[in-house]
Amino acid sequence: MQYTHLGRSGVSVSRLCLGTMNFGPETNEADSHAIMDRAHEHGINFFDTANVYGWQKGEGITEKIVGRWFAQGGGRREKTVIATKLYGSMSDWPNDTYLSALNIRRACDASLQRLQTDYIDLYQFHHVDRDTPWDEIWQAMDTLVTQGKIIYAGSSNFAGWHIAAAQEAAHRRHFTGLVSEQSIYNLLTRWIELEVLPAAREYGLGVIPWSPLNGGLLGGVLRKQASGGGSRSLSGRSAEALEKHRDKIEAWEKLCAELGEDPAHVGLAWLLHQDGVTAPIIGPRTVDQLDGSLRATEITLDDKTLTRLDELFPPPGNGGPAPEAYAW
Repeated sequence: MQYTHLGRSGVSVSRLCLGTMNFGPETNEADSHAIMDRAHEHGINFFDTANVYGWQKGEGITEKIVGRWFAQGGGRREKTVIATKLYGSMSDWPNDTYLSALNIRRACDASLQRLQTDYIDLYQFHHVDRDTPWDEIWQAMDTLVTQGKIIYAGSSNFAGWHIAAAQEAAHRRHFTGLVSEQSIYNLLTRWIELEVLPAAREYGLGVIPWSPLNGGLLGGVLRKQASGGGSRSLSGRSAEALEKHRDKIEAWEKLCAELGEDPAHVGLAWLLHQDGVTAPIIGPRTVDQLDGSLRATEITLDDKTLTRLDELFPPPGNGGPAPEAYAW
């Protein structure tokens, strides 16, 4: 496994991040534990979760699954850089949501209890809170750092200007601020190249792409459909997106076949070639899916292939960062 620093921080994380969102709803606890054990066998030390995962309000089901895995010992906690998130509603009461200092304190303590650990390596804002001032947010996070409950702070789903505002506010307080941003990013969804990626690079944030295969559309969905599989990607918005982009997906899968590689692995490999990307989040539902994902770290895409991918999946505007992407 290859490792890199998480943004400008000194902590080293694997180039693939194990996403746990399927643990509970899609994958039972025993299989979830097996996936995490196998991740360590492969050298994956970076795990991502959130207090709302499990999708039963207030239960924190996925964090509890991870916590019971940590509790088995054997160095599981010590070997893991665990990232979790807060923002989403954990009850119907008004202060159990968003990024008030009160909720930050309560949510952190609750996540620590569910995860059965005394510190969180990377505590992430799951979304931007437009109603809470950054001075309040950073005061609360500074307190958590001082108490030893968290080590680093990260964001998710921020715009470029949100990152700038957060970092400038942190600098005024002489606080480290954000070390990472978790954004949707894949060949079909490249909006962050306009301003989020440039802002992250400027402020030293590592980018952690979620939905690296765009809900499975870049994972060989047409090939699976032809063989009688892939039904999970053929409902709701995924089905609508497939029809909208069918020509591109057909060309994409043909290109991957020419390369002799699985589309899912090429999609991950493309992200690993992007400047500023730390680790795409993979969300395996089985050990076999996890094993297959490791191939992405071994694929090198040459300039010709990268150019073909840009032609097939053009970046927004004229390409590159703002303002050149849409102005002179």
